[in-house]
Amino acid sequence: MKQGRTAKGSDFKRYPGFVQLAVLCLLILYAPLIVVAIYSFNASTSITLWGGFSFRWYYDVFFGPEADVLKEAAWNSIVIAITAATVATAFATSAAMGMLRAGRFRGQRVSFALISLPLMVPEIVTAVATLIFFNSIGFDRGLMTIVVAHTVFCIPFAYLPIAARLEGISGIYEQAALDLYATKWEAFRLVLFPLMAPGILSGFLLAFIISLDDFIITNFVKGAGVETLPTAIYGAIRTGIEPNILAVSTLLLFVSILLVTLSWLIGRMGSNDKPLTE
Repeated sequence: MKQGRTAKGSDFKRYPGFVQLAVLCLLILYAPLIVVAIYSFNASTSITLWGGFSFRWYYDVFFGPEADVLKEAAWNSIVIAITAATVATAFATSAAMGMLRAGRFRGQRVSFALISLPLMVPEIVTAVATLIFFNSIGFDRGLMTIVVAHTVFCIPFAYLPIAARLEGISGIYEQAALDLYATKWEAFRLVLFPLMAPGILSGFLLAFIISLDDFIITNFVKGAGVETLPTAIYGAIRTGIEPNILAVSTLLLFVSILLVTLSWLIGRMGSNDKPLTE
């Protein structure tokens, strides 16, 4: 009974002011996004005065004077994100297998720290270091430099859901496959990989959205004349915020929310299955 009371007493939701503080934090985080989304449907050319509901600025995004620039920037963002997420997911899957299925080895903790380092280092520091590295080796900036930079930056984001999924898979499945005369590659391809698939797909989607939304690293390593959607939005607002930029931002926000939600749902697939006991 004492343990039950202790657990119940440690419920933060029961602390005075917790709900109010949570609501305040949510308002601070999401109120600006909601305002941007609402005013993207404003019929007026003003970004502060409401002039009625309209899809005018969404039409302008796809068919207006700046449509070609935005479409090219969006295409660049998608190509870079797909390429970077695919390569980062492959590296992350290999890293997860080495960290969690190769047994204990010297330098394992250091290896995990190196994988997680991009999550802890300020992004501006990563951007500056990457730019200096490319300049020192004479790597001309362009789409390829963005892909390389995004790939390295996205590896830890892809690694986390993949490693979490792999940790929940019992080694009995692979042992059973090996006992049935499967090779290690066949045990991975036919048994372990299908079980890891939700985590791998979740990691890919997370890496994709991180690359798609990235601005700081992209702005440092992109070449002249190369634009992604975030850098195109930044370039547009430097001369003043136009209502069509609110529409572009809302579309990008919607895609981000959709992919993050999809990544979370896929990551939960099979998480409630009862593992076999060893």
